[in-house]
Amino acid sequence: MKVVLAGLGFMGRTHLEAISSLPGVELAGIVDPDEGKLALGVDRYEDLDAALKDPSVDAVDLCLPTDLHEAAAIDALKRGKHVLVEKPMALSEAACSRMIEAARQADRVLMVAHVLRFMPAYVALASALKGETVRAASFRRRCAKPDWGEWFADEKRSGGGIFDLLIHDVDMALHLFGRPDEISATGFGDWISARFFYRDGKAIDISGGWLHDGFPFSMEYTVVTDRSTFDYDSGSGQVRCYPSRELAVDQADGYAAEIAYFAQCVKAGDEPVRCRPEESARTVRLTLAMIGARLRNGEKIPWKSE
Repeated sequence: MKVVLAGLGFMGRTHLEAISSLPGVELAGIVDPDEGKLALGVDRYEDLDAALKDPSVDAVDLCLPTDLHEAAAIDALKRGKHVLVEKPMALSEAACSRMIEAARQADRVLMVAHVLRFMPAYVALASALKGETVRAASFRRRCAKPDWGEWFADEKRSGGGIFDLLIHDVDMALHLFGRPDEISATGFGDWISARFFYRDGKAIDISGGWLHDGFPFSMEYTVVTDRSTFDYDSGSGQVRCYPSRELAVDQADGYAAEIAYFAQCVKAGDEPVRCRPEESARTVRLTLAMIGARLRNGEKIPWKSE
């Protein structure tokens, strides 16, 4: 599969490294307005239009600012290219729906790079929860406000800190536990403490956001079932189970794994069942609803998933 990487910011460079490690995935070139960022030995297309005109290109990997995702993805799909797009999928549910429809019309693979679904600690959790009854869970993610792109600070472009950062954990909650019936939230600015409520009595807590300069990145989870407690923090990198039992935790790179899976779907002509775009659109909808729920200052409100 020949892929063009659009955008060479922090995530673009991460994807670039992952692509270079994958057999069967060839980087056709890069689209990025800042020529000074270019990696040595990598071809550069003048713009995305030039890349999409190249008949040898099978797919595009969009690591652009979030406000550019919809237009770039739809353009690529209409012109016969498969699309991997960084999270968040888009800034609104309506934009996500238009992207999904464009993929359907073009009969091309559209996948959102929700990397937690491919990260070893989270893959291990998903496997360990099979056969368990979940009682409660918490996910937390924190870091300083990104300083590698001015567009992050513009909420109209990024969606803001909570939308950009915690969409990871909202997606994982939906993936593991399904759709909540009610939600609540408190917080301020780029910080949130939210809770998802389910009819079976479990509650899922999601908290975090952007903090002051210099605050280190961290992500963690604790999941309590009827038989076990699973705990992970990025500082130690370890997934622990109480009472103690051995968990199978792969050491694969999550970014390489997600791109390899996307390439596999492209080559086989299969839909990305491990990360369907419809699920990514639902994640956008729930994350925005979670942010909006802060205006109710912790009041429990219904959430309709469709």
